[in-house]
Amino acid sequence: MTARFQISAGGVVFRRTGEGGVEVALIATPGGRWALPKGLVEKGESLESTALREVQEETGLEAEIVGRLDPIEYWYWWQEEGQKVRHHKKVYFFLMAYRSGDVADHDFEVEDVRWFPIDEAIQKASYPLERQVLQRVRERLLGSGEG
Repeated sequence: MTARFQISAGGVVFRRTGEGGVEVALIATPGGRWALPKGLVEKGESLESTALREVQEETGLEAEIVGRLDPIEYWYWWQEEGQKVRHHKKVYFFLMAYRSGDVADHDFEVEDVRWFPIDEAIQKASYPLERQVLQRVRERLLGSGEG
């Protein structure tokens, strides 16, 4: 069995609403899965540069990094040259403040991009580890909401 290790970087792009809330941008990948924008780190590229590039390509948004989030790790299978290959992926996420751009300007790899209120984004995200990332972002930007 073949296994490969991959390092990716991406971002949670947020903007504040007039009502004191927070919205975040999610991408819809083929198959209708909602996810955070991310991609592979290219040779010689920093994690921060990768995250900003991938966010811009996949969402059409320009953003500024305001903090680093905890990375996530997972395993998945992918078919390569007729053989099942196991991948171990580590993804470094950054908290990013929206600066400009339009979600309609996303690239061809993405089916749709939308802004969601943070609580809805947590529910909408297809992957449990990304839901955890979004929950930590919510706590960081709005507090725990308990009390």
